[in-house]
Amino acid sequence: MNDTVNRSQTHATFVIERAFAVPLAEVWHALSDNDARDQWFGGGPAFAIENKKHEFRVGAGGLEEGQWHGGPRSRFASTYTDIVDQRRIVFTYDLWVDDQHLSTSLTTIAVEPEGDGTLLTYTEQAVHFDGLDSVEGREEGTRGILDGLAAFLARGR
Repeated sequence: MNDTVNRSQTHATFVIERAFAVPLAEVWHALSDNDARDQWFGGGPAFAIENKKHEFRVGAGGLEEGQWHGGPRSRFASTYTDIVDQRRIVFTYDLWVDDQHLSTSLTTIAVEPEGDGTLLTYTEQAVHFDGLDSVEGREEGTRGILDGLAAFLARGR
């Protein structure tokens, strides 16, 4: 086998906490309802979606494939492994860019009441392959997605 790719794997974990000034039920709805999730999750207007599906139940998951305008193709595939209503969501996901497998992740989203609002704790444990991705870039991207969630929740007020 002629393998010209420098094979490597880097394991990393990051945790992001976000406080939202809305009740836990509103945050949970945004995380679990397909129509609500479509409003904040993903690449936004800079990403042309070609294939998208999502089913919020253990054993199911989601798929989002498309292309960044003027940029690479991307594929996100996830599977839910544990859901505890209004407490936690655990899922695995794989990310590809231009048919290169960047990473496999295990993610836990925990939510809990905090006063009149909600505390969300996002923990991701990942293996990043062959130097194609970094934990810093993934954490930055995740913060952007959570910013989208915050904006969606703020619009509902």
